[in-house]
Amino acid sequence: MSDSAKHVKVLILGAGPAGLSAALYAARAELEPIVLTGMQLGGQAALTHTIENYPGFPEGVGGIQLGELFQKQAERFGAKVEFDLAQAVDFSQRPYKVTADSGEYLADSLILATGANPLHLEIPGEEELTGRGVSYCATCDGWFFKDKKVVIVGGGDSAFEEALFITRYASSVTLIHRREEFRASVLLQKRAKEHPKMNFILNTVVTEVVGKEKLEALKLKDVKTGAESTFETDGLFIFIGHAPNSQMFKSKLEMSELGYVKVNDKMETSVPGVFAAGEIADPTFRQVVTSAGMGAAAAIQATRFLEAEESAHSPA
Repeated sequence: MSDSAKHVKVLILGAGPAGLSAALYAARAELEPIVLTGMQLGGQAALTHTIENYPGFPEGVGGIQLGELFQKQAERFGAKVEFDLAQAVDFSQRPYKVTADSGEYLADSLILATGANPLHLEIPGEEELTGRGVSYCATCDGWFFKDKKVVIVGGGDSAFEEALFITRYASSVTLIHRREEFRASVLLQKRAKEHPKMNFILNTVVTEVVGKEKLEALKLKDVKTGAESTFETDGLFIFIGHAPNSQMFKSKLEMSELGYVKVNDKMETSVPGVFAAGEIADPTFRQVVTSAGMGAAAAIQATRFLEAEESAHSPA
């Protein structure tokens, strides 16, 4: 073990709602947690323009603003948020070792809150034109499509939220979905269907992204008739779900077939003292409020774990 490794009682990987809620609870238990932010401070929530279903904000709250509030509250009680990215973990002995960009950390307990990343369509042209018309974040890139035609692919809440957000910039927004029915909430569907800029193409998939220097058109296929067509557009925003950021823990923790870290009702993983919270362990709900709750639960259980360990090692 490196002499320069930083020792910490509770190390939290990820600074989304789960990670920052865990930091708040661990800090209030005087465990002086350190949070490694990873690539996205605030997690996926920070990419959402307005969050309307987080309790306590009847008018809604910006995703970035909510993340900043979470961080400020955790730091008030002594949590430290470090802009660092974990690269590898070693659970073979305690304290557990985490290798990050800035060096090594030794942790008595770990809370994994590394979240999830957007799924790709995996079609020709998608990767090549990412950043040149293809995007996975309307909040980040919407402004670049002022008075342009854009397409949204997806049928869940995220797709509808981002589609409605981008109507403030784009001249028209066409939502393409592979099915007849949407998974999005009734309220979001109603808003979208009533919006004058919104259009819908159903039972259709995008098969190719076309363009040289930038996106010019999409090739579409009707899944019922097999008919193919070309749709001219300036932007493609893809919201078809997420994959958990759990590759680092493969073969080290029990996981589902889809790569979600398995936890019990106490957020405990298959390794003692390692807990998981938020979208890395939640294939079902994936909401800010449920991630925050899981983070709080993980920190409470980490506190109990460390207290029990301390009692076991203290003289009778």
